[in-house]
Parts: sequence; structure tokens; C-alpha cells
Amino acid sequence: MRLLVVLPTYNEVLNVEAMLRTLRSVVPEAHVLVVDDASPDGTAAAAQAVAAQLDQITLLGRAAKSGLGSAYRAGFTWGLDHGFDTFVEIDCDFSHDPAALPALLEAATTSEVVIGSRYVTGGHIPQWTLSRRLLSRGGNRYASLLLGLGVADSTAGYRVYSATALKKIDYQTVTADGYGFQIEMTYRARRGGASITEVPITFSDRLRGDSKMSTHIVYEALWLVTKWGVQRPFSRTLDPVK
Repeated sequence: MRLLVVLPTYNEVLNVEAMLRTLRSVVPEAHVLVVDDASPDGTAAAAQAVAAQLDQITLLGRAAKSGLGSAYRAGFTWGLDHGFDTFVEIDCDFSHDPAALPALLEAATTSEVVIGSRYVTGGHIPQWTLSRRLLSRGGNRYASLLLGLGVADSTAGYRVYSATALKKIDYQTVTADGYGFQIEMTYRARRGGASITEVPITFSDRLRGDSKMSTHIVYEALWLVTKWGVQRPFSRTLDPVK
């Protein structure tokens, strides 16, 4: 497989060098695309410095902060244009352990979409409070029930997609961001007939830098899931989700 790791960044200067070097160690065959949204803290310059030392790292700089979903869409488009056939989503803050990537890639040899899941047997979130676990688990169950996903962790952001899955999803028309982006990608994959597998991971909170999560992203996801769930009984085609 021609493997592309898409690494969105915004103000990740404290993490980007370590992440790039770790990815090179774990998956030396991969090309890494850093999609940076004009980080004011120097993330792009730090990524370029590492790219000058290591092979197979490209910086895709963007003019302004445009959101996680937009960054992944840009990364997928760049990768397809350059002939890659397997795409990894991973956060730059080490909440997704790069050491788990070989297991996800192994599953990707037989599945078009692989989700690094916190909520299948073997998955862990050691640092979360009970209330945070219940909120996240409840949101995932709500999405799976309303949308018929058959997935335990549709909000997870550690994933592997095949090029065929991205085409079935019609990813370029996905408009949601944050949690909503991951749910919409899962929903479209299921509607489009892509095979989906969940692999257990351990999810850890970031140690350096500030979280990009906001209540707006959570509310957006809740609203979109409710809207799609209401529309679902009336949808008879595999047209893109509106």
C-alpha cells in the first residue's frame, strides 16, 4: 500500500517535531502530510525543519484556521492526487498513540475503514472522569442508534481509510467539523457499503499545548446526528448526507 498519514496542526509547536519523528520510527514507509492552518506559534516552521532532516514529509500550509474536517478533506485530496491508496487520520497531540498504528494498518488489509476505538473490548481511556466517559459513550450510542451505524466509537479520530472508501463516502462534500466530521464520515461509509472494523486503542489526554475542543463542536455533532436521524427513514438513496 502507498500510505499517507494526514496530520492536521494548529498551534502544535510543542508536539509536532516529536510526532513526526515518532511516526517515522513506527511507520518508516509512510509519507506524512502536515496540514497546518497558519499556526501563529511556529508549528509550520518546526515541521519544515524536521522535513529538511527526514524524508517523506510534506507541509501543506493553509491561509487561516478552517477546522479539522476541512484539513482532512484537503489532505485526502492531496493524497489522492499524488497516488496514495491508504490514508491515516491521527491527532498531533499524542492522544492517539502512534505505536497502535501497525495494528490499525493490519486491519486495513481486509477492511476499507478502520476505527481506533475506545469502546470495544480492549479499548481504554485511563484519564477520563466517569461523567466524561458517560457523556462520550452516551453520545456514541445515540449516534449509532439513530443512524444505524453499528459502530461503538463513531466520534473517534484515529482512523485508516482506503481510497475506495473515500470515494464511496464522497468526502469532499462532507461539511461537518470535529466530532460531527467523524460521525458523518462513518455514516456515509455505512450508507455507501464500505466495510468498517474497530480496533481497540488507549486514548490519552494531551500533555502539551491546548485542546481545540469546544462546546460548539459538541452541540454541532448532536444537532447533525438528530437531523440525519430524522431524515433517515425518508432517504432511499445513497446520495450525500445533507
